[in-house]
Amino acid sequence: MSKTLHFISGLPRSGSTLLAGILRQNPRFHAAMSSPVAGLINGALEQMGAGSEFYTFFDENRRKRICRALFDAYYANTSTSAATASEVIFDTNRLWTARLHQLVELFDDFKVICCVRNPAWIMDSFEVIYRNNPFDYSRMFNAASRQTVYSRCEALMGGSTVGSAWMALKEAYYGEYSSRLLLVDYDLLTQHPAKALELIYRFLGEADFHHNFDDVEYEDGEFDYKLGVKGLHSVRRKVEFKPRRSILPPDLFTKYQEMDFWQDSTGTAANIIAKQQNKIREQENA
Repeated sequence: MSKTLHFISGLPRSGSTLLAGILRQNPRFHAAMSSPVAGLINGALEQMGAGSEFYTFFDENRRKRICRALFDAYYANTSTSAATASEVIFDTNRLWTARLHQLVELFDDFKVICCVRNPAWIMDSFEVIYRNNPFDYSRMFNAASRQTVYSRCEALMGGSTVGSAWMALKEAYYGEYSSRLLLVDYDLLTQHPAKALELIYRFLGEADFHHNFDDVEYEDGEFDYKLGVKGLHSVRRKVEFKPRRSILPPDLFTKYQEMDFWQDSTGTAANIIAKQQNKIREQENA
């Protein structure tokens, strides 16, 4: 694949869909919500791994070629590909921060933009969506975990939705490839989008592009419908910051607000677009 490939990862409810909606205004870029490529690679490696009966058919070079071929095939220039005319591909998946040791073997040069947000406000945002869909029992929770805000938050942090993404980001943040990361805080992206995009372009080594932050379009209603969570990947047309009060009980908010480990840059080479958080409960956006 001759295209330039970068990645979008990080935490849920932290602006990755919004960022994709902004980036795709640039005709040279292809960006979208989470793609299946990470899952395809993981599934292929399971089939080629020591736990498979076919393990002896594969050496390391063959495994690498097959993984790279999945990227090439998915983003090939076909008439049905959304990336046909794009020169720069941004593949989105929260798994990538736990797969940097694989990506460095597949690509000579790539960057990872990690969207982050204080975990207390991530929980709050999920809770807002849950309450906005009072008669839709989504696949995000089972019968036991959806009972109260406490059980819902515990399920989110203990499962693959928030907890695994948080651990994967922390692994990458302190890992040997942290210099490839750019963490972009949701608050700054919504409060100062022009400056945030200027810094993102600089990190990527791309020429500046004039984005229209009053007319951003991106939505995948079909994906949200199948998940049973209306509005999960809907982006407001205008990029703006809307202060409001958290709907989480104060003890839950306090429990999660100290988990923003990226506020401490000791021990990492990651690049960060963030500010010191004022963590009172009346300053964040939905």
